[in-house]
Amino acid sequence: MRREEALQKLIELKGSDLVELAKCYNIDILYKHEDGRITKNKGWAGIVIERCLGLPFNSAQAPNFGSWELKLVSLRYLKSGMLVVKETMQITMLNDDYIIETPFEESHLLTKMRKMLVVSRIWYNKMEPKSEFYDVVSFNLEDNSDIYNQVRDDYNEARRALIRGGVLKSEMGCYIQPRTKGRGHGSTSRAFYARRNLLTRIILG
Repeated sequence: MRREEALQKLIELKGSDLVELAKCYNIDILYKHEDGRITKNKGWAGIVIERCLGLPFNSAQAPNFGSWELKLVSLRYLKSGMLVVKETMQITMLNDDYIIETPFEESHLLTKMRKMLVVSRIWYNKMEPKSEFYDVVSFNLEDNSDIYNQVRDDYNEARRALIRGGVLKSEMGCYIQPRTKGRGHGSTSRAFYARRNLLTRIILG
């Protein structure tokens, strides 16, 4: 599917309740276990968007539409009524050896960020009673020179640290941070994440 075609389809979804769409696609949001525990399908909203576009599940490092990438970001309202980005956004998994050997211009990070559609939705609470499709933004990293330069610098900061025998730290990077994928639970896999300040620029201006 061409990005322009997907963009038009997603624009038509603006204002829709993703929770209701999840029901239409038989996508579970909450799982109730036999012992009474309730856990959430963390990727449910992204799966809904993919189903709306007819996309099967894809966890590969190549862009999930071939030449462009689809991403979803959650927003939330502060008590003041101000709308803010809720959390960081995973871009691509990282491997130390790969980063050492690969300059930014040939990296998965650039490939993933070169052409994106970034969908945003409203998050209310962990029980997900509703979730409006807020907006969709077409973003090309190479068309935004200041952002491109900073993302490149962030990647190179991580690369230099590894070349020198150091370790990657979540404090690294202005727009892009390397950190453990997920929180706790013994997780050791890592990924590059877009920080909230970058997502704010892309989504909220």
